Parts: sequence; structure tokens; C-alpha cells
Amino acid sequence: MERRRGQGVSDTTINRDLALLSAAIGYANVELEWMLPNPVAGRKLAEPEGRVRWITREESDALIAAAGRAPRAPFMADLITVALYTGCRRGELLGLDWARVDLKQNLIHLEGRHTKSGKRRSVPLCETARTAILRRARFRAEHCPDSQWVFSYRDGHQAKDIRGAFYSACRAANLADFTFHDLRHTCVAWLVTGGAPLAEIRDLLGQSTIMMTERYAHLAPENLRTTVGRLDMSRFSHAPDEATELARIG
Repeated sequence: MERRRGQGVSDTTINRDLALLSAAIGYANVELEWMLPNPVAGRKLAEPEGRVRWITREESDALIAAAGRAPRAPFMADLITVALYTGCRRGELLGLDWARVDLKQNLIHLEGRHTKSGKRRSVPLCETARTAILRRARFRAEHCPDSQWVFSYRDGHQAKDIRGAFYSACRAANLADFTFHDLRHTCVAWLVTGGAPLAEIRDLLGQSTIMMTERYAHLAPENLRTTVGRLDMSRFSHAPDEATELARIG
């Protein structure tokens, strides 16, 4: 582990290496009956809690406005909008074709080959995201009617390398230390503060666990306050009312 650290590898990566090695030894012992010792079983380094970075509605408005002034990336403002209001990853959106957009049902359909988890999911479009998609449809009709890509250039080619345009928009909006993936984090933060259950946010984002979502749970302490309030409700539902108690004493 120390050698890997010396190579500049993070503790998270080291843990993945250890888990892979442990799984390989376990497979050999069970399937091949090698009976090897497993010195890495249960060994795990402490990992950081993970990045927490999101922006406010006002900051998002400034970012979208700045992105709208990027002539070489005419799709950027709508791409940022859809990312913010669906929580989709960059690759899921840049690879989105019109065949998987259902504006009647207000859904984006993602197949397993399009998602990080390898599992298909359907992402509902709120009105803000739907409006951005409709702007892309009008853009397509005007400039590149034969293009299959939702986010494309005027010649119809798929948008791929967007880093330059995105970071230019961030600078113009005075946003420091902000990445495209933080748009997904922002979607989570907004949903949490809006009272959405963590499990539902997990399903919307296509995550296997709620680990990333839990980073933002502290933004809605009133949810925990409501949960704790159930303890009082339970207590008082079994307690005699005040009039009955006074009558008994008197």
C-alpha cells in the first residue's frame, strides 16, 4: 500500500486494488480449491467523504447565460440546463440521439450501453429540461435536419469535447472550482433541499447506492427533524390526555 501511495495513487484506488485481489484469491479458493491465504481480506484504507460542490439557482442562471454567448458551442446553454434538471452525466447527454427522446411522455431513454452502471433507465423531463430539448429540436430543424444528435454543431456533427467552452462559461460566470460533473451534484443538492427522498434521487440518477446522494443530506436537516418528531408522536399517542390524568389525581 505504501508503494502505491508513493506512486501518487489515492486511497480509494488502493481499496479497489485490494478488493480485486481479495476477490481473485477468493475465486481461486472456491472454484479451484487452491486454499490460498488471503492477507488482504477485510483490509481497507479510510477514504475521504467525497467532493461536495454545487451552485445556487442564481449562479446556474449566470452560467447558462454565459454559455449562451459561446458562438462555437451553440448547444452549451441547453446542455448545461438539461444536465442541471435531469442529473444526467456528460457522456449520457453527449451521446443522446433523437430516437431516445420521447417528448410525448417527457422522457429520455438510456440503454445500458449509454450509462455508467450498464443498466437502462428512463429519465423524466421537467418543464425546464423539456424546453431546452425543444430548443435543440428547433435548432436541428433550422441547421441540420438530418443530424441524429440532440447536442450537435450547426453542421450536425456530435458535440464531444466541450471542456473549453464549459470552462470559459464558468469563468464568465465567476464560478471557481466547478466541473461539468458538479452539475449532477447540483441537481442532487436541489432535490435534497426540495425534500425528495434519497432513494428516489438514487433511482433518478441511476446509482447503485445512495453514497453520493448522502453527501448532500445535510442540506435538509428538517427531514431529520420530522423523523425525530415521530418519536414524540409515538410517545404521546400512548400517554393519557391531561384531563384524564387530572381527574385521576383529583
